[in-house]
Amino acid sequence: MALEKAKIYDINGKELFTVLFNPEQYTLDRKNSFAQITVHGLSSPLLQFSHGELKTLQMELFFDSREKHTFGTVTRTQVNSDVRDVVDQFLNLMNIDSELHAPPVLIFSWGSLKFQCVLASASQQYTMFHERGYPLRAKLNVTFQEYTNRELEARQVNRHTPDYTKTHEVNEGDTLAGIAFVAYGDAGLWRPIALRNGLDDPRRLPVGGKLVIPRLPFRAAGSDQIFG
Repeated sequence: MALEKAKIYDINGKELFTVLFNPEQYTLDRKNSFAQITVHGLSSPLLQFSHGELKTLQMELFFDSREKHTFGTVTRTQVNSDVRDVVDQFLNLMNIDSELHAPPVLIFSWGSLKFQCVLASASQQYTMFHERGYPLRAKLNVTFQEYTNRELEARQVNRHTPDYTKTHEVNEGDTLAGIAFVAYGDAGLWRPIALRNGLDDPRRLPVGGKLVIPRLPFRAAGSDQIFG
């Protein structure tokens, strides 16, 4: 059974590059970004979700000009040639497309892995040289960044506009700590309510008045408790 080779296609399915030596391993990385929000009087900041970051695919690719290489439908059989000719063909995937005014969108395909992406970076290292001085082998540490049609994503994902605030009508005997406990499950979180409503003296609440209760879609650092 022939070993399945990793291949790179354009977004329309046209084969652009066949990897001669499959990578020994690859790394998929996904991150979220959170902002730290300082609230006066708390022992640690609060964490609020900011945005998701692009997923990345990282690997090391090996090139050897003493072997046949395929670029799309073209196969080169010349051996002991300058491996930079092969590397340049791969690096062309970073060139700006004249129609898109940006590098092309790619699909890295290897077995069950299908990764829609752009080639973000490629670090080159040459390790063997011909007697005439040109390199025969190269290693490339490459990073692909996920490419997603955000406009399409916005249509597909059902995003409801959240109600970020609530109100509380102050009754006789109410305290900010008690209101915070009902709203957040933590009496110690009365300060965001005081700040939101501009209360100089949190002990004096306007009976019959309405307080805005800000939503806290974050958790305290070092705590497992989720607010909002």
